[in-house]
Amino acid sequence: MTRTELFPPNNQLFLREMGISMTSLDLYTWKTSNGRKATIMLEECGLEYNVHPIDISTDMQFSDEFLAINPNSKIPALVDHNGPNGDRITIFESGAILMYLAEKTGLFMPTEPEKKYEVIQWVMFQMGGIGPIFGQVHHFKRAAKEKVPYAINRYFNECRRLYGVLDARLENRSFLANEDLSIADFCVLPWVFRHDWQEINLQDFKNVQRWYEMLMSRPALSKGMEIPT
Repeated sequence: MTRTELFPPNNQLFLREMGISMTSLDLYTWKTSNGRKATIMLEECGLEYNVHPIDISTDMQFSDEFLAINPNSKIPALVDHNGPNGDRITIFESGAILMYLAEKTGLFMPTEPEKKYEVIQWVMFQMGGIGPIFGQVHHFKRAAKEKVPYAINRYFNECRRLYGVLDARLENRSFLANEDLSIADFCVLPWVFRHDWQEINLQDFKNVQRWYEMLMSRPALSKGMEIPT
């Protein structure tokens, strides 16, 4: 779906004649696992959007301007100037952004309740498990000023356990939820992308490796992984 398809045809023509940009989406993000979730979704949906890089290495996320968008000072955050009923809406938390875009476009999340909640439960699995645990592995293995063996071992062991859950889930399956690509896959993949940071050998998790390589071969997804440049 292209961005223009979100507008009724008459509105498309009117906006073009008035010289008004049809890009109603502003994404505030950085090239992190959570940030990449949003850019993957936007690219896979074929939506046009403006990218506003928020360089977290220079504490841009704590600026007054960004805090007005996300009071929790975390990326990503999305502003849709053509939200429900044509009103402006601001969404923060990466999982919420993907669910919002799925509902807006009708893509990558089914509407049937049973299938919809199968997707949502795997999104929550990432938000409540993979994200926090993998993030702690990144911190204690790469960023901590002192080595804390207990923390390193605790989070690394849980990280491997979660890879095991993913591997079992993907046995004889192409995607995490139902039989179709969904926002659940988009949520998990950017964290698996950092398997080298986690010191995880994907060859130990053959099903995850197959799934990962298949998704990374998708042009739109791969493009989303590189934004912002």
